Amino acid sequence: MFADRAKIFIKSGKGGDGHVSFRREMYVPNGGPDGGDGGKGGDVILVVDPGLNTLTDYRHVRKYKAEDGEEGGKKNCHGANGKDIILKVPAGTIVKDFETGKVILDMSNKTEPVVLLKGGRGGKGNRQYVTSVMQAPKYAQPGQPSRELWVTLELKMIADVGLVGFPNVGKSTFLSRVTNAKPKIANYHFTTLNPNLGVVDLGENNGFVIADIPGIIEGASEGVGLGLEFLRHIERTKVLIHMVDAASVEGRDPIVDIEAINKELLSYNVDLASRPQVIAANKCDALYGDDYETVIEMLKDEYEPKGIKVFPISAVSGKGLDELLWYVNKLVKEAPDEVIEFEAEMDVEFMDNPELPFEVTKSDKQEGLYIVEGPRIERMLGYTNLESEKGFAFFQKFLKDNGILDMLEELGIQEGDTVKLYGLEFDYYK
Repeated sequence: MFADRAKIFIKSGKGGDGHVSFRREMYVPNGGPDGGDGGKGGDVILVVDPGLNTLTDYRHVRKYKAEDGEEGGKKNCHGANGKDIILKVPAGTIVKDFETGKVILDMSNKTEPVVLLKGGRGGKGNRQYVTSVMQAPKYAQPGQPSRELWVTLELKMIADVGLVGFPNVGKSTFLSRVTNAKPKIANYHFTTLNPNLGVVDLGENNGFVIADIPGIIEGASEGVGLGLEFLRHIERTKVLIHMVDAASVEGRDPIVDIEAINKELLSYNVDLASRPQVIAANKCDALYGDDYETVIEMLKDEYEPKGIKVFPISAVSGKGLDELLWYVNKLVKEAPDEVIEFEAEMDVEFMDNPELPFEVTKSDKQEGLYIVEGPRIERMLGYTNLESEKGFAFFQKFLKDNGILDMLEELGIQEGDTVKLYGLEFDYYK
């Protein structure tokens, strides 16, 4: 089975505790405090490795932990920082929270290492707490705790073109003919269990990367068969080649097949279903005379008015392939250049604790002022950067998910009223 998904446990390092000690030297009977600070815990870091194309390694080793920081020492010695742990992943890897399925991080466009979980800060030694009235503090700060998380790594292949169609319509034969890929080919369903990547080279800087996606069946978007395992691989593609068996070798109706798969694409991801499509009517060399004209005209009449061009081809003989490939190349060039990146849905820096209280009240001193406060709100604000677009989006989602917007509505808030969260004030608009 293609290793495109793995569940792993990650944990950053705990910060080292600050140290409590006092100078003990000859002729210095009452030396001052000299307890050093604890070291910082190691981070969990992700980095894209261009040499990787599967998540196989993460199927064998499930737990990854960075080193803890060392405790501070005597004589103002700073504890050693814990070593980071670096996880190498293929381009296109998405990190999701295992419990909620929410996206934490998309590594598609990341060229630099990314810190996924920060290590705990080291605690301060007792020398840091000396004041004019406290000359010999006998306490130090403990190190910050580590962070831990079960995550799912998902590999969503980065290909320009996705090749979709029911099993046994000739996708593997097509791929082997137009690219350098060598997929296994046999005459039975679900021969292709691994998505295959190939490069179509048309010369003079023309060409594209194509992913042959294993046969999709009805119900794939609901997890039937292997559907969900493979639908994720075409989420990033710019163009879809929809291959059908025009000769109905197995008695299948090509239009019924196209509609069934489009229905699965729509159910899985609305954006995916709206990508440019072309139809490759394969096995046309098995059609003769009027049958050829009837089938091809039927497909063209059905789909070309919808902007979906139909190409009669034969993956075995090569008939019609050049025209198809050049047209797809044109669609790829017209598509946006950037790799589709999935927005973060969760900020791991903010570990929400539903048990922490908060309250929403209407001010009795100022008209049109509503106050949201409590430990849970204070904690959220401490971990959220409202200056960034993603941070502000997370903040708005927090208000909605926790029912705060509904509470404000129940209190009678009107557009233009002010909402105050500690030192922050916002105008309210629906």
